[in-house]
Amino acid sequence: MIKVWTDAAEAGRLDRHGERGSTFAYQPGAPPARAVSVTMPVRLESWSAPFGLLPIFEMNLPEGVLRERLRLAFAKATGTFDEFDLLSIVGRSQVGRIRYTGDKEQLHEDVPFQSVDEILERRRGGDLFRYLLEKFASFSGISGVQPKILVRDDKAFAEMEHTKHRLSQSYKGATHIVKLWEPNEYPQLAANEYFCLGVARKCGLDVPPHRLAEDGMAMVIDRFDLRMEGTYRGFEDFCVLNGRRTDQKYRGSYETSVMKRFGQFANSTHVNEDMEKLFTLIALNCALRNGDAHLKNFGIVYDDVQGEARLAPVYDLVTTSVYLPKDSMALTLNGTTKWASAKELQRLGETRLGASPARVREVLERIDAGIATTTTELRAYLKEHAEFEEIGNRMLHEWEQGSRFR
Repeated sequence: MIKVWTDAAEAGRLDRHGERGSTFAYQPGAPPARAVSVTMPVRLESWSAPFGLLPIFEMNLPEGVLRERLRLAFAKATGTFDEFDLLSIVGRSQVGRIRYTGDKEQLHEDVPFQSVDEILERRRGGDLFRYLLEKFASFSGISGVQPKILVRDDKAFAEMEHTKHRLSQSYKGATHIVKLWEPNEYPQLAANEYFCLGVARKCGLDVPPHRLAEDGMAMVIDRFDLRMEGTYRGFEDFCVLNGRRTDQKYRGSYETSVMKRFGQFANSTHVNEDMEKLFTLIALNCALRNGDAHLKNFGIVYDDVQGEARLAPVYDLVTTSVYLPKDSMALTLNGTTKWASAKELQRLGETRLGASPARVREVLERIDAGIATTTTELRAYLKEHAEFEEIGNRMLHEWEQGSRFR
C-alpha cells in the first residue's frame, strides 16, 4: 500500500486491486482542497482502475532508459517490478504537488546537491550520462522516453536566475530538470530542442528558462512547478485530463482531446489568452515538424486544485522529422495525422479558437517570424559547432517546409 500526499498533507491510500488493477481511497474527513487531481474530487467512494494505475498516479512514471535502469537496480530486491514498485521508488520526488511514501512513512525530500554549472561546462560525454543516471535515477519522478532527471542545484539557494529570488534554505527537493540523450540514437537532440524552445518563446509562448551544455550533450531547465517558498504548483497532463493511460498518449485529436478538453478545465479569467497560446503551440508543432506532440506533452498548472487552471509552459518540443523522415503528427487533425496545411490550421483557429480570420493569420505570421529569427541564430551556432552541421541543416530544411504560412 502507498500513502499519497498532496501539498505535503496526507490525501489517501493507493493499493493494488484485483489481479492487475489499482484503487485509491481518500482518508476520512479529507477536505476538497486535498484532491489529487482536477478529475478526481474528494469523495467517500474509492477511485479504481481495472488495469494499472489511475492516470494521475501514472503521469510521472519514467519510461524508456530511466525505467529500465531502475528495473535492473531494484527488481532483484523486490522480486517483481510493476508500476507500483516504480512509483514507490521515485514517488518522493515528483513534478507537481503529489508525493508518495510507504504506508507507515512520513514525507521528506532529500535530493542530493549537483552543480548545474558543472553539467553545462564539463565535457564528460557518456560518463556524464551514466554518472547522473546513477546518482539521480531514484529521485526523478518525471515522465518521458528519453532520460530526464531531477537535480538540486546549490546556486538556486542564492538566487534563481529567472526570478531573482532566493529559494527557501529549508527546501530539500529538486530545482532543475536535466535532459540527456543517447548520442548514437538521436544525435544533437539537446541542441535540437534548445532551438525549438527558442522559437516558442519568440512566438509569445511561456517557456521555462533553459540552457544548453557546452558540448551539446545535455539541457538544463528550471522547474516551472516550483514556488520560491519551496512548495509546488499542481500539474496535470492531457492524458490525465482525458482519463487515458500513458500507452494511450497517441490516441485522440487536437480538436477534441486537446482544445476542447482544455476548455473544460481552463476555468481562469485568462482562458481566451491561454486558448490562443494552445492553438499557437499546436500550429508551431506542425511548423517545426514535431511528430511527438502527444497528450502527455500538453498540460495545465494551478495553485489550487479548485481554483484557476492555466496552460502549462512549453516543454518537450523537438523537430522529430530529422530522425524520422516519414514522421507525422502525433494526434489527428481533421481526421488525419498528415502535417496540417495553413488552410487547415486557419480552419482550426476559426472554429475551435473562435478567432477571426485576421487574428488566426496574425498567429501564423508570428510563428513564421519566430522561425525566421531563430534560423539566423541556428546558422550562427552551426558555424561554431561542426558536429551539429548535419542535424542543423536538416532542421532548417524541415522548418522551411513546415512554416510556409504565407
